[in-house]
Formats: sequence, C-alpha cells, structure tokens
Amino acid sequence: MPRKLIVIGNGLGMALSPAHFSLNTALEEIWNKEGFLSQEQRSLIERCLGRPGAPSGEHELDQLHRAVTYCKALNQIGDGGVHWLTADGQSFPEITAQYIHKVATQLHNYDGNLPPDFEASLISFLKETKSHVATLNYDKLLYSSFIDNDVFGRYDNTCLVDGMIEAGFSANRLERLYKNDFGYYLHLHGSPLFVNRRHQVVKLSRDELTLDVNEASEHIVLTHVKHKPSVIAASHVLSTYWDYLRFALSEAEEIIFFGYSGFDDHLNVLLRPYLNTIPLKVVEWSGTPGDQAAREAYWRGLLGQAVQVNRLDNITDFVQW
Repeated sequence: MPRKLIVIGNGLGMALSPAHFSLNTALEEIWNKEGFLSQEQRSLIERCLGRPGAPSGEHELDQLHRAVTYCKALNQIGDGGVHWLTADGQSFPEITAQYIHKVATQLHNYDGNLPPDFEASLISFLKETKSHVATLNYDKLLYSSFIDNDVFGRYDNTCLVDGMIEAGFSANRLERLYKNDFGYYLHLHGSPLFVNRRHQVVKLSRDELTLDVNEASEHIVLTHVKHKPSVIAASHVLSTYWDYLRFALSEAEEIIFFGYSGFDDHLNVLLRPYLNTIPLKVVEWSGTPGDQAAREAYWRGLLGQAVQVNRLDNITDFVQW
C-alpha cells in the first residue's frame, strides 16, 4: 500500500471537545490562573493589546510577539547594570513565553481518548504503510495513542520516529539506516513537551507536563500566522521537522488534510508545487460555512489545484485512509 502524508489540524480536538480545545478559552484560563501572572505583568500585556483582559485568538498575539522581539533587542543593549527597560520589561519575553507554554499545556492535557473505530483504523493504516504524520496542533490525543499502540518503538523496530531520544533531540535519529523504512511524526508547530535543558532539547514525559511547571519553551508555534515562519526558523527542532516535511512529500502518493483550516500560509506555499503530481484529500467538518461547491472553491483558491473535499458531521467518523 502506498505511503501517504497525513496533516492533522486542531479540528481533531474540536471534534471531540470544542470547549476544551478552544484557544480563546485556554488563553483566558491561563490568564486567570492563580499565582501565575502578577498584576504588573498583566498590565504590560494589556498595553500591548490596547485593551484590558487576556489575548483573544492568534491574531491578537501579533502585537505581543512584536513587543517580545523589541524587548529582547533592548535587553541586549546596555552597559553592565544599566538597562533600557524596567525589571518587568526585561522579564517580559520570559513571562510571555511561559504564558504561551502554559496555554499549549492546557490544550495538550486533555483526558479524553480517540473514538475506538477512528483510532483502530488510523493505527492499522500507519502500521501497514508507515505513512507520515504531521501535526499542527498541541494535543496528546495522537501522541498517547501512538505510544499505547506501539506505533512508536525502538529505532530499528518502529513505524514512526520524531528524532526525540532519551538524551534529547537528534536529527541523526531521523535518518534511515540499516534498511529501516519508518515514517516520520513531524510536530510542525512544536509541542509543550519540548523544553530546553542546557544545550539540548528534551521531551518531557506526559506525567511531567503540568500547569505547575514554569517553562519558557522556544519550540511552540502559537502566534499570528505571519510570525510563524520566524518562530520555526529559530528552533533547530522545528526547522528540522519542516526540512523532513519536504522529504515526506517526496515519498507520499497522497496528502490528507484532516481537521486543518487552511489558515497557515507557510504550509500552503510549501505544498503548492507538490500538488501538481500528488493528489490531496481534505477531511473537514460539515459545519464549516459554505456548501460543497464553495468549499471546493476555497481550497482551490488556497492551493491552486482542485482537491477532493470530504465534509462530515464529525470528522472522526472518517476511517477510510
């Protein structure tokens, strides 16, 4: 059976628990988390937004991202103990990164499971074909399922690898040696499990990732879409995944968009040249505004090619990979 590339978006989580996987809800809950942000820190963020309260959606993270960039630049200017910024300003990039990490952690730590029929069909397909999986979301639904069902395994006996070993991330572990033919699990927008430890990026265990951990991860792409490429480029781990996405595309005989909105231009631009020869299938929620013809026109406008659009009342009913 041919190897495919499955791109998973936030629609997977939204199909199971819209309340939990709402970005706005997570931004608000972490904003109000007791003992986390001080009033001074909230005030700095509010000044960036130009209004009181928590950020709302990725579009409002634009100004926040720019403020962090400016603060980082000013933090590098000074003479000894003399700084351009106040103490709160100096710590603004760190606390903002912690805020983003906690939001991603909130989204990640969902206690539910994949529907049994959906999970069984996906696991069986991946084990049979060793197809590539690329994620744009932060939840652990797939990750936990892949661990519990032996989709991940030893380097020489596994279906998927992500380059994370006990010692930390190693791009070398993505290379196929000794006749290995595993596929790739590419966290294109990162994971709250990825944290810096000295000069290495390590993966926390699922039990270690809680809201009580103050991590300022550099390996989460949760910002306005126009800043996502720069966040990816700044992370060796994420930029490696995007490099391997091109390799995965060179092997794939079909691409499947599953629960992906189409809003990430950096992904769409990368994919367009491949769609001249590789068919693409979209699996999306039927509640997305527009009829079948409108949705086909939407995707054709984004990707420059006609694609097959499958609209379902619940996308987890899809089992024909």
